[in-house]
Amino acid sequence: MTTLHKFATVGGRQVFYREAGDDARPTILLLHGFPTSSHMFRDLIPLLAERFHVIAPDYIGFGQSDAPSVDDFDYTFDNLTAHVSGLIDQLGLTSYVLYMQDYGGPVGFRLFTQHPDRVRGFVIQNANAYMAGVGEMPAQIFLPLWEKRDAASEGAARGFLAAETTKFQYLVGAKNPDAISPDNWTIDQALLDRPGHDDAHLDLLEDYKTNVAAYDSWHEAFRANSPKTLIVWGKQDPFFIPAGAEAFLADLPLAKLVWLDAGHFVLDENATTVAAEISSVFG
Repeated sequence: MTTLHKFATVGGRQVFYREAGDDARPTILLLHGFPTSSHMFRDLIPLLAERFHVIAPDYIGFGQSDAPSVDDFDYTFDNLTAHVSGLIDQLGLTSYVLYMQDYGGPVGFRLFTQHPDRVRGFVIQNANAYMAGVGEMPAQIFLPLWEKRDAASEGAARGFLAAETTKFQYLVGAKNPDAISPDNWTIDQALLDRPGHDDAHLDLLEDYKTNVAAYDSWHEAFRANSPKTLIVWGKQDPFFIPAGAEAFLADLPLAKLVWLDAGHFVLDENATTVAAEISSVFG
């Protein structure tokens, strides 16, 4: 299956997205995490495209989408979601499964609460919606930033943007580190290191507290709508720990939970397994 690489203008900004598969088939919307882009789905997309219509956007400030300065764009999860929502409307998508990893959770759960009738289901891959899922490492960095943003808390958060952290996110928990392409962290870091772009990511890291504030309302929406849910979770993830996966079962008791011997990013080694699970649940 050929993957197409496209741009759309949303809110005056260029939004990049990958598309594959027959648009008459059910749509899966792939929502990437930090610090990556739709590039993380490059191996998964062709595996899904035989059965699904696949759309994978880059958020504003990520991947190939526009990356305006903080003087020209307010980097919040509401604004990231607004541009994904605008793309959905342009493409005329009225029914889709949400695949969410990391930052994809806050974007996807916002889309869900706005239009629960459009969402056929969830695929949740190391995307958190419960404080129980926040590992010690991110808690030490982000809780001080959320409480008070100053030079000290910003300094700690900047370490999260460093090259060694980006590489670590991909290699932690990998069964075979040689199977993880260095293109992952090389590309991500080059985009993180664009002049002045660290401010955009610091704004988003601070704004993550708005996601935590929304957790209760998301849980209520889960219970009220009971979307079909597949959870595929890298069990060795130090950022979003296994308790975060298990916590979903309180509000989505019919969810299927599949543990992967992996870390925060799972697709380099587990794309075939993830695609098979998605096809089993939603095919």
